[in-house]
Amino acid sequence: MRTADMLRLTWGALHSQLMRATLTVLGIAIGIAAVVLLTSIGKGVQRFILDEFTQFGTTIVGINPGRATTHGTAVGIFGTDKPLTLQDAAALARLPEAEAVVPFAQGNAEVEAGKRRRRTSVNGVGPDFPVAFRFEIAKGRFLPADDPESPRAFAVLGSKLAHELYGDDNPLGQRLRIGGSRFRIIGVMEPKGEFLGVDMDDGVYIPAARVLNMFNTNSLMEIDLIYNPEANVDNVVAAIKRVLTARHGREDYTVTTQQEMMDVMGSVLDVITLAVAALGGISLLVGGIGITTIMMISVRERTVEIGLLRALGALQFHIHRLFLVESIFLAGLGGLLGLLFGLGGVMLLNAFVPALPVHLSWVYAGAAELLALVIGLLAGVFPAARAARLDPVEALRAE
Repeated sequence: MRTADMLRLTWGALHSQLMRATLTVLGIAIGIAAVVLLTSIGKGVQRFILDEFTQFGTTIVGINPGRATTHGTAVGIFGTDKPLTLQDAAALARLPEAEAVVPFAQGNAEVEAGKRRRRTSVNGVGPDFPVAFRFEIAKGRFLPADDPESPRAFAVLGSKLAHELYGDDNPLGQRLRIGGSRFRIIGVMEPKGEFLGVDMDDGVYIPAARVLNMFNTNSLMEIDLIYNPEANVDNVVAAIKRVLTARHGREDYTVTTQQEMMDVMGSVLDVITLAVAALGGISLLVGGIGITTIMMISVRERTVEIGLLRALGALQFHIHRLFLVESIFLAGLGGLLGLLFGLGGVMLLNAFVPALPVHLSWVYAGAAELLALVIGLLAGVFPAARAARLDPVEALRAE
């Protein structure tokens, strides 16, 4: 049987049952479109989060109090973690690889300016904060390099907080009460936007020592070290551990590099993307069952045609291939339509829901199309084998 004859027979069979073929194709198309849309949203969220993390640079090392893992060892009373202190931050700042070191403590307190008051985030930081995290100063200046343990009562406002407390007036030099303590405003930050849902502009920045005293705590929440891009990150981590272990007597802290944070976040988001792709793939399996059902019905309805083809000299191989081609054609056409639907859905989301991060993943789209063809092949194997095994004489008598 020539290829042209096989294609003509395939088209004739599909055209004779156009509604049935159309519904089968739509079943596959919906599955492909679901995979494309869900994975595009997953990839968009992944890119959004990674971009959020890298907006502060990629040469950041975070040090937090306490061990993330203890290797299952119980150390009893001798295992009490020491706090991270301002002296620890000062010791790390002396490392040759360190370009900036920022002690960080945070709390929430009422801020009062004249008759206006509101609760906001109070961020205790060091003078290197704008350089380390790429913040710009809109007015005035940032916190000066005072004595870390007894700094002056200066405050720098986030742009949103400055507007809500002072409107269009210039707040520089004004007095501000934070948690009952008086501070003098020396600067206002440029708008930074949100970071993972946290409004970076709705807060006030004061020296870290002031926050520790205000909230009666003796431990920093974190120390961030920005190292020279030309330095080896493993050497930087080793130097940090050497300094802190010498000061604390043991490793009672956790050191996390920016790359480690992004790797963990990326792997988690990859799993989520794969999971939503699997959910879309369920629709493809349902579509495959639909193809199998349709092909079995087609075999029964075309029994006489199969008998006639065998009587004219068609071999079992030809009959088998005829039904396989028909099945693969249905799945392939459904896959192409699904890609078009998915691409259209991505474009519509980008146009009408710009806040939703969507990024088309051609890898997943191609994998979905390939899966559709495989499902079409597998769905057609049993019906094609059954058609090929029909006895030609009995087939001709079927009518």
